[in-house]
Amino acid sequence: MEIITQDLSYEVCKRLKGMILANEYEPGHKLKQEQIARMFGVSRMPLHKAFQMLENDMLVENLPRRGYFVTKIDSKQLIDAFECREALEGVAARNAAVLITAEEIACLKSLFQPFVGKRKIDKKKYTESDQEFHNVILKLSGNQILKRFEMLNNITSRTYRGGLIREPEDTLDEHLGVIQALEQRSGELAEKLIRENSI
Repeated sequence: MEIITQDLSYEVCKRLKGMILANEYEPGHKLKQEQIARMFGVSRMPLHKAFQMLENDMLVENLPRRGYFVTKIDSKQLIDAFECREALEGVAARNAAVLITAEEIACLKSLFQPFVGKRKIDKKKYTESDQEFHNVILKLSGNQILKRFEMLNNITSRTYRGGLIREPEDTLDEHLGVIQALEQRSGELAEKLIRENSI
């Protein structure tokens, strides 16, 4: 029974996380437990555990006697998130340059190929590719902490809740430069470039 509840909690957490990151629940929105329980067809126990997981991920906050709310993002939190992301991705890119395979290089290139040569880039599609790019870099690091510590992925995800800071046309060449440095096995250059690309 406990295993079933745990599985349900993870599933609800995953679905709610996706909705929050897609801004279907905006910062400051109250998460009504009864309504969400009905929507997902679960009891309050797995839902409560899912809320606790989201709280650990810094995506919701529990206000005493008021309930759970989607966390509001202020400028200080965004700056903190970008600082963490810059440092973590720098380490990941340096390590990935040593370990990356030709197939993984091709995968990274495929994320941005649809935008090359375009005068106007679809922001939504570009944001998805941008986020996937940064998540993949963390996974390719070979660092077990970076790969397994889910909070690090949430730090990256948090930076996307405010949308893109710069236009896609301004950052496309930067992403391609990081990929080229990885392909050349230049860890130092890959780290430098991805740190510059972190905002």
